[in-house]
Amino acid sequence: MENTIAIKELVKQKYSEIALQDKASNQASCCGSGCCSTEVYNIMSDDYSTLDGYQPDADLGLGCGLPTQFAKIKRGNTVIDLGSGAGNDCFVARNETGEDGRVIGIDFTPAMLEKARANAQKLGFSNVEFRQGDIENMPVSDNMADVVVSNCVLNLVPNKDQVFKEIFRVLKQGGHFSISDVVLVGELPEALCKDAEMYAGCVAGAIQKDAYLQLIQANGFMNMTVQKEKAIHLPDDILKNYLNEEALQSFRAGNTGIFSVTVYAEKPKSCGCASGCC
Repeated sequence: MENTIAIKELVKQKYSEIALQDKASNQASCCGSGCCSTEVYNIMSDDYSTLDGYQPDADLGLGCGLPTQFAKIKRGNTVIDLGSGAGNDCFVARNETGEDGRVIGIDFTPAMLEKARANAQKLGFSNVEFRQGDIENMPVSDNMADVVVSNCVLNLVPNKDQVFKEIFRVLKQGGHFSISDVVLVGELPEALCKDAEMYAGCVAGAIQKDAYLQLIQANGFMNMTVQKEKAIHLPDDILKNYLNEEALQSFRAGNTGIFSVTVYAEKPKSCGCASGCC
C-alpha cells in the first residue's frame, strides 16, 4: 500500500513538472535533468499534427500512440479520456463527437488539469470538461461512456486490473475502448525496473504484453484486437545511466522488447441476464 502511494506521488510530481514545460522543452531534456540528448518521456510519442481537431498547445509529446485515430468515435458519442494531460486526445475526440457529443478528461495532476481547462476555455469548447480523479476510481457514473480512450497512462498505474474494471463499469453496454500503452516482451534488467525516473517515464511500470491482454479478457471484454504495435528503442545514452557496458550488450542481444500497443475491446451488449449485465 505504501509503495502504491509513493508511486502515485512520484507520477504526480513528475507530470506536474512536465505540465509547466512546453513540448520543445520536454523533448530537449532527459528525465527532467537537461543532461541528455533524448528525453525518456518523449521517445515513444507519435505525431498528432495531421489529425483533425489537433491543438498544438495541448500536445506535450507524452503519448505512445494515437488511440483517438483508432477509437471509432461517432457523432454524439460520450468519450472519456483517462489521464487526459493538457487535453490533446480530448480535443481530437471532440472533433469526432461534434457539438452534440461530450468529452470528459480525467487526470489527477492539478497542473495538467489547469492547463487543459485553460485550453478548453480558449477554444470555446463547452462540451469538453476535465475532472480531477484517480482512474482506479473514476469520478463518473456507471454505463456513461460510448468510448474510452487513453494514451500511455495505464503503465503508470500500479493496479491495472482495477483500471480495467473501472473501464468496464463506466462503458455503456456495447461500448468500447481504444488504449495505447507500453508493454514488455521478456524481463527488463532489474536496474531499469527499480529506478523511479524510468517508472515515471512509462517503462518500468509496464507489464508483460500477454499479461496485459489477459487482464482485458479477464474483465469481461470481447472482440479484443491489437490495432497497432511498434517497437520502442531506448537509446544507449539513457540505458547507460542504468546498465554497465556488459549488461547493456546483454540487454541488446537478448529477447527483451519494449513495445507500444494500441488495443481495442468491447463491453458486451448483454450478459444474458433479464436485467442486463450482471
